[in-house]
Amino acid sequence: MSTDIRPIRIYNTLSGKKEPFTPITPGRVGMYVCGPTVYSDVHLGNCRTFVHFDTIYRYLLHIGYRVRYVRNITDVGHLLDDGEDRMSKGARLDQLEPMEVAQKYTVGFHDMMRIFNTLPPSIEPRATGHIPEQIEMVESILQRGYGYESNGSIYFDVLRFAKDNPAIYGKLSGRVVDELISESRDNLKNQGEKNHPSDFAIWIKASEEHIMRWNSPWSVGFPGWHLECSAMSTKYLGPTFDIHGGGNDLKFPHHENEVAQNVGACGCAPANYWLHANMLLLNGRKMSKSEGNTITPQQLFTGDSPFVSKGYSPMMLRFFMLQSHYRSTLDITDDALLAAEKGFRRLMEVHAILQKLSIPASATDGSETDTDRAILALVEEAYQGMDDDFNTAVAIAALNEIGSYVNKLANKQIESSEVSPWVLERLKTVFNAFIFDIFGLREESAADNGPIEQLMSLILDIRANARQQKDWGTSDKIRDALTEAGIQVKDGKEGVSWTHSRG
Repeated sequence: MSTDIRPIRIYNTLSGKKEPFTPITPGRVGMYVCGPTVYSDVHLGNCRTFVHFDTIYRYLLHIGYRVRYVRNITDVGHLLDDGEDRMSKGARLDQLEPMEVAQKYTVGFHDMMRIFNTLPPSIEPRATGHIPEQIEMVESILQRGYGYESNGSIYFDVLRFAKDNPAIYGKLSGRVVDELISESRDNLKNQGEKNHPSDFAIWIKASEEHIMRWNSPWSVGFPGWHLECSAMSTKYLGPTFDIHGGGNDLKFPHHENEVAQNVGACGCAPANYWLHANMLLLNGRKMSKSEGNTITPQQLFTGDSPFVSKGYSPMMLRFFMLQSHYRSTLDITDDALLAAEKGFRRLMEVHAILQKLSIPASATDGSETDTDRAILALVEEAYQGMDDDFNTAVAIAALNEIGSYVNKLANKQIESSEVSPWVLERLKTVFNAFIFDIFGLREESAADNGPIEQLMSLILDIRANARQQKDWGTSDKIRDALTEAGIQVKDGKEGVSWTHSRG
């Protein structure tokens, strides 16, 4: 590895511990992240996963790596428990062709990723664009004896693979083979065709009514869900690459079966490091549509949900996500969102103040001060947080501590002679890099916050002017009218804020 790249440690799900990161090719990183299944709108949990892996991608680039980031689009093969393809179901419900469904929700996914300011991946392959590669992988698995044909479908022989590779199957998900076999999610589909309930399909013969179908040596059909990621990661990153990422829910069966397929096809493990982002909670409970405990990104933006008192900007929500380490659960509550909004504004205000500060060389004697050392230690702490398994929470905490020094310097509570000009310039560079390049935040205008935010900003400005002129009648009239409209205005030390009142 190049000596000018910072050493980092990554928690590897495969080993269950943090390990020094050593890429296969010095100075380069191959990273594959499982993308969305585009049969419906992208949900908030997906957004969190992609925001965190975007931040990981950004940090690897920042410290000097050349990164090939591959994130796929699943537009075929992801089956429901009753055997129906999710794309076909989406097409039936929307009365569209499957590729219309895929295009509609792929565009929606890309729009949402732009809203959250994620960088596009280096390559974004679609499952339907890689049918030949998937057929070739099935053939390799068959040739190595880990697959079998049954009624035109091809199944992966889990028992044989587990027997031949006892140290591999089950290692990623941390389960013993008996548990994996008994908990297979494929156990409701085509049981009569399988040698064992745990076997999973890598090629599926299409029924007459199935819309998405391709010719293969075995039948007219379509690939299994797990196969696409094995085939596409191999094509673009090689049989073994550096990092494979995804949500925690993909650990089993999807990622466990990916490992089996890759080893079954070429005898080599797909990735050296496996990273998994944890789930979102809503008010301490797992999100569930059936229980009504769910919220969409759009509802968070508009505030049109009983779970939030107001709408929140996309950048504030990105900041909220980054306040928690990617491997930790993140509990969405209105109080937590309001606190994160204040934290986001504070951070952006510190950045604005910092960029305006200047210290003439004549103000110092040129020697490093205690304040210099304290500030530089916090800068290093921010980097060390990111070096330690991409811990954005630690990095944000360090930047907040730096913020107290910036405010004291701006308010003359710290004399300019206590901070060297070069330290201030270093601080400006680092703060800018963390906020925009690494965290992927951006400054927001009133237009970014929507018409309600703009209107409230205008109303509160009018009220503030009335208060400044001691026109208490107008001030109280505005507050009372907003209260009747279900909006509560709060006057605090940090300024005026407002929330939706909920009855």
